[in-house]
Parts: sequence; structure tokens; C-alpha cells
Amino acid sequence: MKETTAKRREKQREAKPEKQPEKGPEPQDVEMPEEDASAAGKPHKELDTLTLEDIKEHVKQIEKAVSGKEPRFVLRALRALPSTSRRLNPNVLHKAVSGFFTSHAEGRDFLLSFLEEPMDTEGEVPFRPRTGKAAAAPLLPEVEAYLQLLLVVYLTNNKRYAEAQKVSDELLQKISSQNRRALDLVAAKCYYYHSRVYEFLSKLDIVRSFLHARLRTATLRHDADGQATLLNLLLRNYLQYSLYDQAEKLVSKSVFPELANNNEWARYLYYTGRIKAIQLEYSEARRTLTNALRKAPQHTAVGFKQTVHKLLIVVELLLGEIPDRLQFRQPSLKRSLMPYFLLTQAVRMGNLAKFNQALEEFGEKFQTDGTYTLIIRLRHNVIKTGVRMISLSYSRISLSDIAQKLQLDSPEDAEFIVAKAIRDGVIEASINHEKGYVQSKETIDIYGTREPQLAFHQRISFCLDIHNMSVKAMRFPPKSYNKDLESAEERREREQQDLEFAKEMAEDDDDSFP
Repeated sequence: MKETTAKRREKQREAKPEKQPEKGPEPQDVEMPEEDASAAGKPHKELDTLTLEDIKEHVKQIEKAVSGKEPRFVLRALRALPSTSRRLNPNVLHKAVSGFFTSHAEGRDFLLSFLEEPMDTEGEVPFRPRTGKAAAAPLLPEVEAYLQLLLVVYLTNNKRYAEAQKVSDELLQKISSQNRRALDLVAAKCYYYHSRVYEFLSKLDIVRSFLHARLRTATLRHDADGQATLLNLLLRNYLQYSLYDQAEKLVSKSVFPELANNNEWARYLYYTGRIKAIQLEYSEARRTLTNALRKAPQHTAVGFKQTVHKLLIVVELLLGEIPDRLQFRQPSLKRSLMPYFLLTQAVRMGNLAKFNQALEEFGEKFQTDGTYTLIIRLRHNVIKTGVRMISLSYSRISLSDIAQKLQLDSPEDAEFIVAKAIRDGVIEASINHEKGYVQSKETIDIYGTREPQLAFHQRISFCLDIHNMSVKAMRFPPKSYNKDLESAEERREREQQDLEFAKEMAEDDDDSFP
């Protein structure tokens, strides 16, 4: 056996050098320099060609939606807008505008004035999506608005806000004069980018009256998408200038459309949660913020989810609850939520010194996030947590020791804080004012109170809300409900056959009797 195994090993060693060249491709057969030189010039042209073909396809979808009165085709074009906007450049836009605006020279010259002249390239095929009779026909308002929107997005992405404002103003002027249902979805996107341009220019207050006028028109026309977009833009406008009372009045006096898409719902729930948190309605704020996270996209919109999580953590701390540690460990949230994690630790331990340190170190970040005013309110919660921990640790403790542990100025301050904690039901204790100490009472069995019932009620309501929202969010193919139902002719034929069969059965029964 030893000899045979040794022979096998020798054969394998001899065979190894012969098999080595077969493992990978031979480098001599690949001519790298020539391929690299030819590929260096191709990708840019090919990418531009693909982008123009995508724009042409999107225009076809919009035309199909107008002719067939099916707005879902417009949605397909608008869903691809983010990916299309990343590939836009002056060359693509110049060709698209020149190719589609064949019968409207004035509009074409206006749009081309914001674009640089493309470089002439030899052998390049001209982009002509409209030929023959179609070239002389006027562009559909929906297509014209879509192409002009692409230019607004391009100028905004390149931080040319003043030029984007001029194009957007002219675009919104065209849209305002139209009353077409197929234009509603494109108009909603135009409102969004119009507001974004003014936000970058720090002129949001100027556009507020225009948004109100368009919201009134969209509500009268039952334009769900425009109504949802405009409501969110107005709420963002008010919150930008800290006009919380006016934002609350807008929410209370208007009804958010049920048919709005999930992205608009997520924005609306976040804005309402922020308003409720400022107005001390923390339970309602937590409910709306949780729903906003549920409505948000699962794999994208990382920045939005970070913003919602920051506000939700502060609201939960204000409610006296400690957020789950798992949300601080998510890869997309770990870095941005680090200051809030240190804040949570300070509140959980009731350590006022640690809380003040976190507030001093990350104060500017909290102000940037818009949570600083809410975090200032947490100081009282930190003190209450410290009082509760002291009450659980000591059956009797002097007020001076409490003041020392909580880093308060005097025992009188500690006495006031403990008295308020007793009144609010935070601790079960009594204060001996003469001798200056706090006597804790025996702990009550929590299962003898209503707290378990309230906790179960909260969980059941949460599950029922998820069920109801899931049912509302279900989608069905159009006109598929009657696919399995028989037509009127089939029903008459079946009834006729049933009558004939019944007659035959009756005749057979008559014949069977003598």
C-alpha cells in the first residue's frame, strides 16, 4: 500500500506542470493596447445614445398615456427620471430638444439658450425622433413639460439655480394654463423641482402663495398626486421657517389623499410627526414617525430614514422609553446615530453630567438636524430617571444626598424635583420636610395595575393599523375583476341549456311512471 501511494504522488507531481497552462487564458492571445484605445472613446457616445433612446421611449409612453387615457404609462416614464437625470449632459439635452421641438422654434431657442453648443463629431448619426408629418405636428403639452423638466433637473444638479429658476418659472406658467388630466402627474414633479430650486436660492417664502393657489386648483380637480405633492411642499415650506402653528392649521384644514403614492405618504407622515413633537403630542408623533419609516423605500432613501430615526429616538426618550439598541447597530445608521446613542445612554442612566457633555459636544449637529429644541426638554427626563433609580436603590435617603447625586445646586431644588416626581407618579415615596429625607414606599405589583392591559391594547392597535394599511396598499391589474365572469351571451346560452335539461328530466320522470 505504501508503494502504491508513493507512486500515485509521483505521478501527480509529474502531471502538475503540464496542467498549469490550462487553468487560465493565455496572456499572449489578448491584445490589450488596441482594445483599450478603441474602448476609451466608445462608452461616452454609447451612453449618450442610450440616454436619448430612453428619453424617446419615455416620450412614447407619455403619448400612449394621452391617447389611451391611462396615467400608469406616465408613471413609468417618471419612475425612470432619477436614473435618466444622472446621465444628462449638454450634448444629450441639445439633441433631445432639437429633435422633439421641430414645430416650435421659439420654445426650442429658449431652452437651447441655457445649454452649451455641443462639439461637432464626424460620422455621428443625427437624432431625429420626429419625421414626416409628425415633425410638423405640435408637441403634446405633456411631452413639452417633460422635456423642459429634464432641463430644470439638469440645471439644478449642476447648481445653476438662477437659470433653473427662469426655466422653471416659464414651465409652471405653461402648466398653470392647461387643464388636462394626463398632465397631472408630470405637473406634480414640476411643482417639486420648482420648490427645490427656490429652496436652494433661499426664496421659499416667495413661492408659498403660488403653491397655495395650485393646491386649491388641484383639490377642485381631484388631482390626488398634485394635491399630495403640494401639501408636502407647503409643510416643508412652513417648517423651514419654523411656522409650526400655520403648518398645524394646514394639516387640520386639509385631507391628505388616500390614493397618494408611498413616497408622498412617508414625507407627509414625517412632517406631521415633527409638528406633533414640537406641540408636545409625543404619542401621536411616535405613531406617525413609525408609519413614515414603514412607508419609506426599504433599500434606498437612506438619508430620509436617518432623519426620521433621529427624530423618533428623541420622541421615544421624551416619552420615557429607551429605544431599541438594534437600530443603532444598522450599518446605514450606525455613524449618523452615534451622538443620539450617547444621548440615550445618558438618559437611561440618569447621568446629568454625561447628558450635558453630549449636548455640549454635539450641540451644532443637533441644531443642524432640527432636534436641539426637543433635546433641551430631555433634561427633565434625565433628572426623573435619576430620581427613579435613587428611589429603587434606597428605601430612605436625605435630600442633600439626592442633590449631590443629581448635581443640583441645593437640597431645596432636590425637594421640588422629588415632589414633582411623586405628583407625576414617577416614584412612590413621601417627603419628610422637617428631617429632610425621602421615604420610599413598597413597590406595587405591576400586574395588579392597568399597565399590562394598556400595553396589550397598544400592540393590538399597532397590528390592526398595519393590516388596514396593507389592505389599502394592495394593487390589482386593471379590469381583471371580471376576467373569470361569463358574458351576457354565455349566461343566456347557459340558462337555455339548463331549461332544456330540466325539460328533458321532467319528461323522463313522466315516462318512468305508468
